[in-house]
Amino acid sequence: MDAQGRGRADNIDPADQWVLNPNTGEYELRLTPSAPQSGVPRPRRGSPANAGPGAGARARRAPERESPATPGPDVPGPRRRRGAPAEPPPGRRKGRTKPKKSKAKKIVLWTGGTMAFVLVAVSAAGYLYLKHLEGNVSTTDVGSAGKKGFSKDEAFNILIIGTDKRTGAGNEGYGDKGSVGHADTNILLHVSKDRTNATALSIPRDLIVNVPDCPTKQPDGTEKVIPGTQNVRFNTSLGQDGRDPGCTMRTVKEVTGIAPDHFMMADFNAVKTLTSAVGGVEVCVAHAVNDKESHLKLPAGKSKVEGEQALAFVRTRHSFGNQGDLDRIKVQQQFLGSLMRKMSSSDTLTSPTKLISLAEAATKALTVDTGLGSVSTLKDVALELKKVPPKNITFTTVPVLDNPAEKVKATVVVNQSQAPAVFDAISNDVSFTAVKQKEKKDKAEVAARLKGTRSAAADIRVDIYNGGAPAGSAQETLNWLQNTEGVLKSSQLGNADATLSKTTLEYSPDQADQARKLADLMGLSASALKPGKSEKNSQGLPAIVLTLGKDFKGAGVPLTTPTKAPEVDKSTADKTVCAS
Repeated sequence: MDAQGRGRADNIDPADQWVLNPNTGEYELRLTPSAPQSGVPRPRRGSPANAGPGAGARARRAPERESPATPGPDVPGPRRRRGAPAEPPPGRRKGRTKPKKSKAKKIVLWTGGTMAFVLVAVSAAGYLYLKHLEGNVSTTDVGSAGKKGFSKDEAFNILIIGTDKRTGAGNEGYGDKGSVGHADTNILLHVSKDRTNATALSIPRDLIVNVPDCPTKQPDGTEKVIPGTQNVRFNTSLGQDGRDPGCTMRTVKEVTGIAPDHFMMADFNAVKTLTSAVGGVEVCVAHAVNDKESHLKLPAGKSKVEGEQALAFVRTRHSFGNQGDLDRIKVQQQFLGSLMRKMSSSDTLTSPTKLISLAEAATKALTVDTGLGSVSTLKDVALELKKVPPKNITFTTVPVLDNPAEKVKATVVVNQSQAPAVFDAISNDVSFTAVKQKEKKDKAEVAARLKGTRSAAADIRVDIYNGGAPAGSAQETLNWLQNTEGVLKSSQLGNADATLSKTTLEYSPDQADQARKLADLMGLSASALKPGKSEKNSQGLPAIVLTLGKDFKGAGVPLTTPTKAPEVDKSTADKTVCAS
């Protein structure tokens, strides 16, 4: 055995055998080759002895000849020492040390996302570890408030909830004593369908809202409807009167019009355990902080925080801005952006020890809905989140105003002149960051569908279906088109085969002039037009197909969607902003 590997064949650290595959972003085990080799492969000629993870990848592509198992000189050379036995010819060596077998054939380690999960998928003995991680995750059945599964091909919304529940040692100084766990920190994370961008919309805990009636699952399997309340703080949508995260999801829809698909919830301990697992998170403050209430002490500039200090950082509000919740939200957004960068950094990705620690910490810290409750589903969500460039992850907050009903300002209300545009942009998958050139080209091609000649209304031949609009919408549209707009060659054919979130208009190339005219009448955007095929009506004549989706607002009400997000106070996950 050469000097590099001598005496180590029997005590190789299994973590040293995992190599990051840059094509997949996953760790792979260096499997035992079919021909016996030494426990530690020799480096390639000219490479350093401790070449790091990349050397392992190169060794798989071009393996070197094995070192002999019998003791030899400290530094092998081209000549044998005087009196030393001649090296046996290739293929006839004997007495090699048998490498120690791995306990698992493959481990896939993944990281990404705002609260990010690290999941380990293994076979053989590793399967037990997979089940162990799955057993760490707590789930809550929110019924119809969320989706039953996850699709990789759609935009999705995840409500991230941080509660003020004091669980675990050392949390006595935070939150309300004896709190049932209110919705203290709330972020609606929207990930675009094409995975080019995401928006993290913070919802203030002191926002005055109407909490709707909430069906909740009871421990015995029955369902109980918790009555809603009006003009209360948003944070009471969880915990109060036995409300579960499904109630908070329903409240978000009530306020924004955006329906969360899933939720992820964590308490104070999540911040402490996750930051410790990655070895600390870098934060920045514009001036020195010495907060007597949270015991946070930081010098001006950049610092690394973890554990108790990290929790103090995200909970402190008396040291920043106007000492209110809105300024603390900005601090939390900065922290989450830094945590995301740390989790996706090479320092974390190339450390199996950190990744496994993070897997344990993340799965123990989180409660999710049953639609996300399996490890395989969590991994799918994580991999989709990982596709979004940090520079295109926007942090912003619901536009609000001081509550006009209060003399002493303690709560806020939605700014109705600014917030609807923000909600519409998120609902319609519009990015708050600059799009790439390819995206601009694609948008230009879509917009071109509305350019060209228009037919007369009387020449439009259209079949109308209801694909998710309120009952009676197809008949309502038919009556309006025939009696008001002169589209006499129209028919309504009941419900479509599938439910659509957005209204569509399908047509063949020779019907483009009819489609453009109908789009004008209906107030449809270019993205609603779907060139391709038409169908034949009851007389066997070609007809364009109008399918009313969930976005349908009534006959004659325009359905145009925004193409540009409004200007908002924002930050992005790729940049550090010092709290002040």
